[in-house]
Amino acid sequence: MPATAMRVLVTGASGFIGHAVAHALRQRGHRVVRGLRHPPPGATDTLLVDFAMVPRREWWLPRLKDIDVVVNAVGILREQRGQNFRGLHSDAPGELFHACAAAGVGTVVQVSALGADGDARSAYHLSKRAADDVLRTLPLRGAVVQPSLVYGPGGTSAALFNKLAVAPLLPFPEGGRMQVQPVHIADLVAGIVRVVEQPPPAIETLVFAGPQPIALAAYLSQLRHGLGEAGRLRMLPLPASLFRLGASLAAHLPGSMLDRETADMLLAGNATQHNALPSLLGRAPRPPENFIAPETREATRRMAVLDLWTPVLRAALAFLWIWTAIVSFGLYPVQGSYELLAGVGLHGRIATFALYGAAALDLLFGVLTLAAPARWRRWLWLAQVALIAGYTVLITVFLRQYWLHPYGPISKNIPLLALIGLLWALEPRAPRRR
Repeated sequence: MPATAMRVLVTGASGFIGHAVAHALRQRGHRVVRGLRHPPPGATDTLLVDFAMVPRREWWLPRLKDIDVVVNAVGILREQRGQNFRGLHSDAPGELFHACAAAGVGTVVQVSALGADGDARSAYHLSKRAADDVLRTLPLRGAVVQPSLVYGPGGTSAALFNKLAVAPLLPFPEGGRMQVQPVHIADLVAGIVRVVEQPPPAIETLVFAGPQPIALAAYLSQLRHGLGEAGRLRMLPLPASLFRLGASLAAHLPGSMLDRETADMLLAGNATQHNALPSLLGRAPRPPENFIAPETREATRRMAVLDLWTPVLRAALAFLWIWTAIVSFGLYPVQGSYELLAGVGLHGRIATFALYGAAALDLLFGVLTLAAPARWRRWLWLAQVALIAGYTVLITVFLRQYWLHPYGPISKNIPLLALIGLLWALEPRAPRRR
């Protein structure tokens, strides 16, 4: 335990790294103030702050009273509505750092990223570097911490690499030969805690990475083994241009981590020759083969499999709806469709409305299956279940002979309903309003 407990402000404390840092500092006996955009009701020792609004240094000054250390762990991998790199990574941290110097805060630790240096090209790294450069000019103790790829339970990049590791066949440029040096969240946090408790006399740049550089393919193979997945990792060489194109398309899918810029960062690799973590910790960081604890192996593997195959299931379901609409609009003989509708008692204009109205609804369901925002999707799955169940009941009542058809056109609705039920169950619940 430290000789003196300190009052530490951790911004971005709801994020993957920030949450872990705040927890570790509390375990060490420090008083932690969590900087949060949405503090939970009744929470104590929290500061309501939204970096997207770029709070000015004057706003910070009274709120930094009695704060000994600031750890800034705010960060996003991709820009989204209301959150951009410049505001969250550059402007807001810069104002905070100037306020720290003016308020007499003793130590500042900036969680940056490996690659945020003079060779930075991506908007992500450039925005991180801008804040790092501001901090380096100020008369403060502390460090710019530049982690490599961070692995740990609940981490966004960990989820991505777990998903890639369990793929039966992984198309990837250069056979995954680019070098990476992943670091476990526990080692990263231990290093940050050490800097907080024993800060350098001036701002230093410290790279935190794993024990040694390895090829991305080797990293994924070690994760695959750690997840208990059978068989070796099979990689299919893919032109980098196609990989970037696929990432650009994936950027439009809800919840996707990939876009053109993150694809470029993956292709560039992420390794260092100046790892500060071993000397700081007095030991080697944890190697990737030990990243996954045996007691969490199966649960982690199942989550990775769901993450991998859920988009595939959605794409297959969307294809079913869209292809059914195309067939109903005329690929299947219209007269044959009218004969089927006559079997359930629909004739004339009502039959025409039913035929083309149902086809339009199928098309809408197909498009929404791919593109509906998260807040709509639970209702979308319920609407699809209701429609399929309604079709099944009508056919059971009026055209029950189709239950005995050798190709099972109706019995196939049962696994289809189960699939949609799974997608419904996987959707996150909206928080209850108080």
